Parts: sequence; structure tokens; C-alpha cells
Amino acid sequence: MATQESGQQQPGTSRGRRAVLGAAILGAGTAVAGLPGVARAEERSGHGHGHDHGGYKELPKPTVVAHRGASGYRPEHTLGSYQLALDMGAHVIEQDVVPTKDGHLVCRHENDITATTDVAAHPEFASRKTTKTVDGTKYTGWFTEDFTLAELKTLRAKERIPGTRQHNTLYDGRWDVPTLEEVFEWAEKQGRKRGRRIWLHIETKHPTYFRKLGLGLEEPLAKLLRRYGRHKKNSPNFLQSFEPSSIQRLAKLVSAPRVVLLSGASSRPWDFIEAGDPRTVADLIKPEGLEWMAGYAQGIGPTLDLIIPRKADGSLGTPTTLVEDAHEAGLVLHPYTMRNENTFLPANFRKGTDPAAYGDAFGAFKAYFETGIDGIFSDNPDTALLAAADFADD
Repeated sequence: MATQESGQQQPGTSRGRRAVLGAAILGAGTAVAGLPGVARAEERSGHGHGHDHGGYKELPKPTVVAHRGASGYRPEHTLGSYQLALDMGAHVIEQDVVPTKDGHLVCRHENDITATTDVAAHPEFASRKTTKTVDGTKYTGWFTEDFTLAELKTLRAKERIPGTRQHNTLYDGRWDVPTLEEVFEWAEKQGRKRGRRIWLHIETKHPTYFRKLGLGLEEPLAKLLRRYGRHKKNSPNFLQSFEPSSIQRLAKLVSAPRVVLLSGASSRPWDFIEAGDPRTVADLIKPEGLEWMAGYAQGIGPTLDLIIPRKADGSLGTPTTLVEDAHEAGLVLHPYTMRNENTFLPANFRKGTDPAAYGDAFGAFKAYFETGIDGIFSDNPDTALLAAADFADD
């Protein structure tokens, strides 16, 4: 979920990025794939056929990761959201994976699908509504692990936060819940069409919880990665999790680059809680914690508040030393999550009183990029790309 050796750019990168953006900003709903300017931009920015074997260090800096796809404009984790993010020019597109009852990996931010599908409107599944405790939190609703893939495919995806993103509800029901394998197929097709590799950022959700149910995520994920040739050191995907043990397990199964996600400083990864490990995120972001993670991961994905804490009034405070410390340990940083709406922005970048209105997202992006982060997760990849291009030109 969640985003560089900052300031360095390859020759032509900024010019190529602007060509992509010029097409993208024609409209959030306009597909820009196939435009001549886009193809030339990809070649100039080092994503053409001649660079097919490069690893993550060749990604543009700052790297823009489309958070759950272009989820600021389409219901999250749908092929429509992924496609729009790619058409906008996002460098990497994120998928969160959870299992079905019969062991298929599907793309949902949570196993609770109450808010992201129309399951409540299906009377045949009314009896599946239940209450569960997932990673210490109680939820009431419908859960992917109680559905076979065939049953899940009868549902349609919908906007998760319609009160904030009313325009996205136009697309409710348009797409189903994609499997990770369908996303790999889509990425292969788009890669052939565009003459370059399509980068993904794949998160294992609640891995300890699912392993206890006999639905471990890492083994089926590794199997799929191998089937599609995405298991190698230079493969075009990151593997990420909030549970370090999931990343350690994946490190034994595949060589693809790996990222440890980090929540608030006082929090503890759920696998730590289960194992009785007393360390908090605050411990993990100390130099010794970073060195420990660098032993099995190539990057970290901290919440943005670990990069620049917010003051009591919600405005940005003074940056921490996390970026410098992580780079010293050899780790890249892809923090999460930038969104355009006031309700998600630091207080000093909000405009007006409407929580759903856009604030000064460009100002916030600039503040975060100035810390030296290598990339960033964003629900609005077109905005993020423009901000990254502005920063690269400074």
C-alpha cells in the first residue's frame, strides 16, 4: 500500500516525462496509450526495448507509484483503475492481494469486501455476512476467504469512499474483482503493446492471519511470479508487506525486489505481536533496524508522517533523518500516500472548507520530494507525475 536517489535524472528523462504528462492531462478519462508522443517519451526516458533488463534502480526519480491504480478517479483495484494509471504514465502500479476460499489471489485492499463490492446487494450471499477479528480489529461484513473465485466473480466493484469521491461512483459495477493472474496477463499485453515492461508493486495483506487459515500468501504468489517470469532480481515488480516475516519468507522463494511497509512510529507489525517481538516501527527506523531490514529487503515504504511528522494542528513539521538513514543502509524509500483532497492533505496545504475539494497537492508533493525520497504512492498519478517533473526540473 503505500513510495530515489533524489535529484538524479537520466538524459532526456524530464523531457520524456513531460511528453507523457502533456497527453495525460488532456483528461483523466482519456486513454493516452498509443499516441506517438507517448511512445517517443518512453524511448527517451529509458523504457524502450534496449532497457528491458534493467532493475528498479533504473526507474525515474522520483518514482510515481499508482496507489491501487488511479484510485482517485476509478474504483480501486480494478482493471479500469490500473489501466487509467498506466495511460496517465505512472511508473509503477500497485496491487494488494488477498486469497479466496479456494486459494486464488485476488486484488483487494482488504479481505473485507463490504465497501468495495456490491456483495450486500446479493441475497444469495446474505448468510455469509459475519464478524471477524483481523489483526486485532473487529470487522462485520463479507470476506474473500469465505468465497470461491467463481462466487467472487459474480460481484462487481464499487467506489470505497463515495462521500469523498462521488464522481467515481459513475463507474460502480463496471468492473469485477481481478485476480493477480489477470493483472499479470494484462501487464504482459500492455507491455507488448507499449514495447516496455510494466512495473507492479504487490502487497501481501494480513499474511499471518491468512497463514493460520491455511491460506498462506507467499507460496502462491511466488508460484505466479515464476510462471510469468517476474521472480528475478531485475523483474519489473516490488513485493511489499507490513509484516517483515512475509518479506523474509518471500526472500527465500524469489529474488524480486522487496519492500517493508511501515505504519505509525508507535505501532508494531502484526507478526511481531504474534511472535512476542517487542520492537515498534520506531525501533525499525533506527539505524540498527534499517540495517536489519536491509538484510532481506531493498527498500522501505514508510507512512509519510515518518518522513515529515505533522504538528498538533495537522500542518507539516520538521523532516526526520529517516531518508538519510535509510539511504545510508542502502534502502530506497517509497512512502505512502499522497491524495489531492483536503481531507488527506497536511493542514497547511488545504484550500477552503470542503473536505472533498482539492487542496494544494503540488505544494505538498514538493515538500515531500525535497526530503530526498525515491518515490511516492499517490491516488492521483497524473498530479504526482506533474509534481515529479517540476521537481526534476528545479
